[in-house]
Amino acid sequence: MRVNRTTVDLDDYPDLVVILLGMRVRTPRGLLRLLGVGPKLYRSHADRPDGLLHHEDVVWSMLPPHWGARQYWRDLDALERWTRSAPHRQWWQEFLRDSGGTGFWHEAYFRRGGFDAVYDDMTARPGLSAFAPVVPARGRMFSTRGRVHDAPPAVPPVIGESDLYRDEK
Repeated sequence: MRVNRTTVDLDDYPDLVVILLGMRVRTPRGLLRLLGVGPKLYRSHADRPDGLLHHEDVVWSMLPPHWGARQYWRDLDALERWTRSAPHRQWWQEFLRDSGGTGFWHEAYFRRGGFDAVYDDMTARPGLSAFAPVVPARGRMFSTRGRVHDAPPAVPPVIGESDLYRDEK
Protein backbone atom coordinates (compact mmCIF):
# COMPACT_ATOMS: atom_id res chain seq x y z
CA MET A 1 0.00 0.00 0.00
CA ARG A 2 1.33 3.41 -0.98
CA VAL A 3 2.26 5.90 1.78
CA ASN A 4 -0.18 8.77 2.39
CA ARG A 5 2.32 11.65 2.34
CA THR A 6 1.19 15.08 3.63
CA THR A 7 2.79 18.40 4.59
CA VAL A 8 1.69 21.65 6.25
CA ASP A 9 0.82 25.09 4.90
CA LEU A 10 2.49 27.62 7.21
CA ASP A 11 1.34 30.73 5.33
CA ASP A 12 -0.76 31.82 8.34
CA TYR A 13 2.30 31.58 10.64
CA PRO A 14 5.02 33.82 9.15
CA ASP A 15 6.66 34.48 12.55
CA LEU A 16 6.43 30.92 13.89
CA VAL A 17 8.88 29.98 16.65
CA VAL A 18 9.60 26.37 17.57
CA ILE A 19 11.27 25.93 20.93
CA LEU A 20 12.81 22.83 22.48
CA LEU A 21 13.56 22.90 26.18
CA GLY A 22 14.75 20.59 28.87
CA MET A 23 15.53 20.26 32.55
CA ARG A 24 18.20 17.70 33.42
CA VAL A 25 19.07 16.31 36.84
CA ARG A 26 22.76 16.82 37.70
CA THR A 27 22.82 15.82 41.39
CA PRO A 28 20.58 13.77 43.72
CA ARG A 29 19.12 17.06 45.02
CA GLY A 30 18.20 17.89 41.43
CA LEU A 31 15.63 15.10 41.37
CA LEU A 32 13.65 16.92 44.06
CA ARG A 33 13.83 20.15 42.04
CA LEU A 34 12.72 18.41 38.85
CA LEU A 35 9.82 16.67 40.59
CA GLY A 36 8.79 19.86 42.42
CA VAL A 37 9.08 22.48 39.72
CA GLY A 38 9.16 20.55 36.46
CA PRO A 39 5.55 19.31 36.36
CA LYS A 40 4.17 22.74 37.39
CA LEU A 41 6.21 24.49 34.73
CA TYR A 42 5.41 22.01 32.01
CA ARG A 43 1.70 22.00 32.90
CA SER A 44 1.55 25.80 32.73
CA HIS A 45 0.87 25.47 29.02
CA ALA A 46 -2.57 24.02 29.84
CA ASP A 47 -3.85 27.58 30.39
CA ARG A 48 -3.26 28.14 26.67
CA PRO A 49 -1.23 31.35 26.96
CA ASP A 50 -1.78 33.78 24.10
CA GLY A 51 0.40 32.76 21.20
CA LEU A 52 1.06 29.14 22.19
CA LEU A 53 -0.12 27.07 19.25
CA HIS A 54 0.89 23.60 20.46
CA HIS A 55 2.81 21.93 23.31
CA GLU A 56 4.26 18.42 23.50
CA ASP A 57 5.98 16.90 26.54
CA VAL A 58 9.28 15.17 25.81
CA VAL A 59 11.39 12.77 27.84
CA TRP A 60 14.94 13.28 26.62
CA SER A 61 16.25 10.51 28.93
CA MET A 62 15.24 8.54 32.00
CA LEU A 63 18.77 8.12 33.44
CA PRO A 64 19.69 10.73 34.30
CA PRO A 65 16.19 12.23 34.36
CA HIS A 66 15.98 14.82 31.60
CA TRP A 67 12.47 16.06 30.81
CA GLY A 68 11.32 18.79 28.51
CA ALA A 69 8.96 20.03 25.86
CA ARG A 70 8.59 21.10 22.27
CA GLN A 71 6.42 24.16 21.77
CA TYR A 72 5.15 26.07 18.76
CA TRP A 73 4.56 29.81 19.27
CA ARG A 74 2.86 32.32 16.97
CA ASP A 75 5.77 34.76 17.35
CA LEU A 76 8.65 35.83 19.59
CA ASP A 77 6.59 38.64 21.16
CA ALA A 78 4.04 36.15 22.56
CA LEU A 79 6.77 33.80 23.76
CA GLU A 80 8.63 36.65 25.50
CA ARG A 81 5.46 37.90 27.20
CA TRP A 82 4.71 34.42 28.52
CA THR A 83 8.26 33.81 29.80
CA ARG A 84 8.04 37.06 31.80
CA SER A 85 4.67 36.19 33.37
CA ALA A 86 3.73 33.96 36.34
CA PRO A 87 4.45 31.14 37.00
CA HIS A 88 7.36 31.10 34.56
CA ARG A 89 8.86 34.34 35.91
CA GLN A 90 8.95 33.06 39.52
CA TRP A 91 10.45 29.73 38.52
CA TRP A 92 13.10 31.44 36.46
CA GLN A 93 14.04 33.85 39.27
CA GLU A 94 14.38 30.95 41.72
CA PHE A 95 16.38 28.89 39.25
CA LEU A 96 18.85 31.70 38.51
CA ARG A 97 19.49 32.09 42.26
CA ASP A 98 20.04 28.33 42.69
CA SER A 99 19.64 25.66 40.02
CA GLY A 100 18.91 23.10 42.74
CA GLY A 101 21.10 20.43 41.17
CA THR A 102 19.48 20.66 37.75
CA GLY A 103 20.44 22.13 34.43
CA PHE A 104 18.07 23.91 32.07
CA TRP A 105 18.33 24.68 28.37
CA HIS A 106 16.29 25.88 25.43
CA GLU A 107 16.80 26.09 21.70
CA ALA A 108 14.52 28.14 19.47
CA TYR A 109 14.13 28.04 15.70
CA PHE A 110 12.54 30.94 13.84
CA ARG A 111 10.63 30.55 10.58
CA ARG A 112 11.96 33.90 9.33
CA GLY A 113 15.47 32.69 10.07
CA GLY A 114 17.73 32.40 13.03
CA PHE A 115 18.42 30.08 15.90
CA ASP A 116 18.71 30.68 19.61
CA ALA A 117 20.15 28.62 22.43
CA VAL A 118 20.90 29.03 26.11
CA TYR A 119 22.28 26.46 28.54
CA ASP A 120 22.19 27.06 32.32
CA ASP A 121 24.17 24.75 34.59
CA MET A 122 24.24 22.07 31.92
CA THR A 123 27.12 19.62 32.29
CA ALA A 124 25.91 17.56 29.33
CA ARG A 125 25.91 19.23 25.91
CA PRO A 126 22.50 18.85 24.22
CA GLY A 127 21.55 19.99 20.74
CA LEU A 128 23.54 22.83 19.22
CA SER A 129 26.01 22.86 22.13
CA ALA A 130 27.15 19.35 21.16
CA PHE A 131 29.04 20.75 18.18
CA ALA A 132 29.08 24.58 18.23
CA PRO A 133 31.39 26.66 20.45
CA VAL A 134 29.79 27.54 23.80
CA VAL A 135 30.32 31.18 24.85
CA PRO A 136 29.22 33.23 27.89
CA ALA A 137 25.67 34.63 27.66
CA ARG A 138 26.76 38.23 28.25
CA GLY A 139 26.06 41.56 26.56
CA ARG A 140 24.22 41.05 23.27
CA MET A 141 24.24 37.30 23.96
CA PHE A 142 22.28 37.69 27.24
CA SER A 143 18.76 37.65 25.69
CA THR A 144 17.07 35.72 22.92
CA ARG A 145 16.25 38.91 21.03
CA GLY A 146 19.87 40.02 21.33
CA ARG A 147 21.24 36.70 20.11
CA VAL A 148 18.80 36.37 17.21
CA HIS A 149 18.02 39.95 16.14
CA ASP A 150 20.86 41.95 17.76
CA ALA A 151 18.16 43.99 19.52
CA PRO A 152 17.21 44.60 23.16
CA PRO A 153 14.37 42.52 24.66
CA ALA A 154 10.86 43.82 23.96
CA VAL A 155 9.94 42.88 27.54
CA PRO A 156 12.43 43.42 30.40
CA PRO A 157 14.20 40.23 31.50
CA VAL A 158 13.18 38.40 34.65
CA ILE A 159 16.62 39.19 36.08
CA GLY A 160 18.85 41.76 34.42
CA GLU A 161 22.40 40.86 33.45
CA SER A 162 23.93 43.29 35.99
CA ASP A 163 21.76 41.79 38.78
CA LEU A 164 22.58 38.21 37.83
CA TYR A 165 26.33 38.87 37.83
CA ARG A 166 26.37 41.50 40.63
CA ASP A 167 28.71 39.48 42.87
CA GLU A 168 31.36 38.97 40.17
CA LYS A 169 34.31 41.30 40.04
